[in-house]
Order: sequence, then structure tokens, then C-alpha cells
Amino acid sequence: MSRYIITVTSSDGRSDADATIGYDPPLRTFFLQAFPDEAGDDLALWLGTADREYETIDTLHAAAQSRGFDFMPLPAEIAADLIADLAAEADRPAQDGPLAALLRHLQSE
Repeated sequence: MSRYIITVTSSDGRSDADATIGYDPPLRTFFLQAFPDEAGDDLALWLGTADREYETIDTLHAAAQSRGFDFMPLPAEIAADLIADLAAEADRPAQDGPLAALLRHLQSE
């Protein structure tokens, strides 16, 4: 799993300079985490927790914007690294074991 630190802004003017974006190979999705609460236990924004939820950076960006958050423009180096992370995992077989089946079942409920 790749993880890169970026800045995420919110529509109410807040900014999280320690937000995390990355690619999760087992779930085959890009993810974004930002704005932890004061205890650090909960996030105001956590996208990319389901199988193939965000297969492109553009779909992740659109989902963030629909919730009042933005992370564009990405630094060029991070954008290139994310695309490379995705490409490196392109031939990874789908998870078909019992744990993957359980995860798919839980996500369908």
C-alpha cells in the first residue's frame, strides 16, 4: 500500500497538511484520509475503503469534492507515483479466498 502526505482543504476554509492519499492493492482502489478528530480516532474524510471503489484519481477527487473537500492540484511527483503504484499492481489477481468473500459480503449489506 502506498501512502503520500498531501494537503486537503475543506469548503469551510479548514486545511489538513497531513492528509494521506495512496493506492491499496488488495482493494484495488485509491484512498484519501483527512481531518482526524482531536483524539485521532476518527476522520472527517476517509474514502476508498471498498473493493474497486475509486479506480482513478479523478473519481476519488470527484467524491472528495462532493463531500466538500479538495486535494487538487496534486504535486506532480505524487501524481506520478500514484499512477506508477496503480500500474505496478495491474496484473495482481483478484482476491478470491474466504476472507475476500467475507469482505464482499459485508460490503454488500
